[in-house]
Amino acid sequence: METVAGLMALAARTAPKAKGRDFLEIKILQGETLQTLANAMIDYAQKRGQDKQFFARDGENVRHSEAVLLLSLNEPRTGGLNCGACGFERCSDFKDQPKKEGPEFAGPICTWRQLDLGIALGSAAKTASLHNADNRMMYTIGAVARAIKLIAGELVVGIPLSATGKNIYFDR
Repeated sequence: METVAGLMALAARTAPKAKGRDFLEIKILQGETLQTLANAMIDYAQKRGQDKQFFARDGENVRHSEAVLLLSLNEPRTGGLNCGACGFERCSDFKDQPKKEGPEFAGPICTWRQLDLGIALGSAAKTASLHNADNRMMYTIGAVARAIKLIAGELVVGIPLSATGKNIYFDR
């Protein structure tokens, strides 16, 4: 799984990005760090109540994974396109806004940078699939990994990896 995770990181890094500017942070987690993350996800679910219980389910998935790939947008700047997709007329209006911490992530974030992250995630998941490694993108992993400072960034998503007789991330 370490080799597959490394290839996924490569695919994410080399994925196309708006205007060729890269704001991705990439980190591979294995071993004890997975248990730390799993425990933190379960604690998060217990503290947040009924509407966040899926964090505990996903935490158990992390506990039984062999690796997790984290991808984040770290201090992403605007695309400079003045497209208005972020809700502001000009990028200069957007970038003058202070970062605001939400319950799990910080924003606002340029829409094109979010698309960059999505393309990188898709490239990474495709690479895992090409190597027959079970995987699933999980926002829950990213929210908790960010909260416990396993990776920097305003928006984080995790992809756990497993190789068993049945995909542990589906039919849960």
